[in-house]
Amino acid sequence: MYDRQAHDRGTKNQIEGKNPILEALHSNRAIEKIFIAKGSQDKKISKILKKAADRDVKVEEVDRREIENMAETSAHQGIVAIVSPYRYVEISDIMELAQSLGEPPFVLILDHIKDPHNFGAIIRTAEACGVHGIIIPKRRAVDVTPIVAKASAGAVEHMLIAKVANIANTIDRLKELGLWIAGTSMEGTIYTEHDLTGPLGIVIGSEGEGMARLVKEKCDFLLSIPMKGQVESLNASVAASVIMYEAVRQRG
Repeated sequence: MYDRQAHDRGTKNQIEGKNPILEALHSNRAIEKIFIAKGSQDKKISKILKKAADRDVKVEEVDRREIENMAETSAHQGIVAIVSPYRYVEISDIMELAQSLGEPPFVLILDHIKDPHNFGAIIRTAEACGVHGIIIPKRRAVDVTPIVAKASAGAVEHMLIAKVANIANTIDRLKELGLWIAGTSMEGTIYTEHDLTGPLGIVIGSEGEGMARLVKEKCDFLLSIPMKGQVESLNASVAASVIMYEAVRQRG
C-alpha cells in the first residue's frame, strides 16, 4: 500500500496525470510503482498498463480517495506514479546533445521563474521547438515538481535541465562556448529583426520583475515583442513561446 508518511517526509517523488506518466514510461525515468483509481479505463490508461507491463512496473488499483490523498495537483486524472528524482544535467550534456544532432546549440535560460505552471508550459514549448536544454538557478526558482511535470504534459521527461549557482556567471561560460545571448526586455528591438540561427541562448526574466540587472548587462542583445493593448507585458511562458518559435522559423 501507499506509504503516506514516507511521502510526507519527502522520501518519494511522483508524477501525476495520464500524459506525464505515459511519457515517463517512454523515457528512461525509473518508476517504482503506479497507482490507478479503481474503475479507471480508457485508451490512454490501456496504453499505460501495457507499457508498464513491458517495463515490469508494478501497478496497483486503489480507491479514488487514496489518489486524492496522494496527489499534489487537482488534475491527477485518477493516476499517480512514484518515480526516481528528476535527474538534472550539466551544461556540457546540453552542448553534447546539440553536437550529436549536428545543430547549433539552442538553449533557454530562465532567470528565476517561480510559477510552476509557467515553468511547465515553457518546458512543453521548448521541447516542441527543439531546444537542447534549459538552464535554471538553484535558488529562488521553481524546481521540477509534480505540478511542473503535469503542466509540461510530460515534455519534462524529454528535456535536459541544468541547475546552476549563478545565472550571470553561466552566461559568461556560454559565451565562451560560442553562444550569443539574447535577453527579453521591452527596451529591446523587435524580436524578428535579429538573426537567431546560430548558437543561441535566450534569457526569460522572472514574472513581474524581468531579468536581473547584471543578467541584462551580460546579454549580447535584447529582444522585445510589440504590445498594442493596454497591458504592459506578456506572461513569461507566452513571451518565451513567441521568441522560441521565431528562432524555429529562422532556423528552418
